[in-house]
Amino acid sequence: MLFLLNIPSMLLMAAAVVPAVFLMIQVFKTDRLEPESPQMLTRLVIGGVILTLIAMALEWVGSFALDIVFPEESVPYYAWMYFAVVGPAEEGAKYFMLKRRSWRDPEFNCQYDGVVYAVFVSLGFALAENVEYVFMYGLGTALLRAVTAIPGHACFGVFMGIWYGAAQRLENYGNAPASRFARTMSVVMPMLIHGTYDFIATVGYEFVFIIFIVVMFFLAFMLIKRTSRYDRYIV
Repeated sequence: MLFLLNIPSMLLMAAAVVPAVFLMIQVFKTDRLEPESPQMLTRLVIGGVILTLIAMALEWVGSFALDIVFPEESVPYYAWMYFAVVGPAEEGAKYFMLKRRSWRDPEFNCQYDGVVYAVFVSLGFALAENVEYVFMYGLGTALLRAVTAIPGHACFGVFMGIWYGAAQRLENYGNAPASRFARTMSVVMPMLIHGTYDFIATVGYEFVFIIFIVVMFFLAFMLIKRTSRYDRYIV
């Protein structure tokens, strides 16, 4: 109750939560064939929130191992940290939760559903991560993450979901080898993009980072637009 009366805390919570919720609503609105049930989407968001604890544990173990091998804050340290630890830990955990909660669900009957599901898991993860960062570092961090990290996680989800939806379609059409390849790509692609995003942001190439996120946002937007427009039933 005291928390609810604490106006600065309420503002911080709103700043942390609103960007993720806004993007969830936008993606939900693009699901033109058969919108997903609130129950399904809620399960995916909660799963994404829970994943932050799993990813945090995996990243702690990876960071501990890297500290033994590489000097901290060196370029090799950052490369291994983001491409071999953070990217795989976060995107691998998202994929695990995504597949566990949606792959066999009868609601997964359109290819674009894969994008919606992956983005909701990713934004659940981003929401929980954002709350932590905002309460640690304040409103300035909230504003920065609202235009970088939150849509960044949404983009990672788009690239995961494009391949994930294709994998379900191929599975339903009886092409198991192609489905396995698409599922592999649905993990590998966001891992690489996430690792690149974090690496460029950390080593200080500001201009390169701006170009990277602009291109990433544009490609994700175009993929959403095209996949939504040509969505089809796959069962």
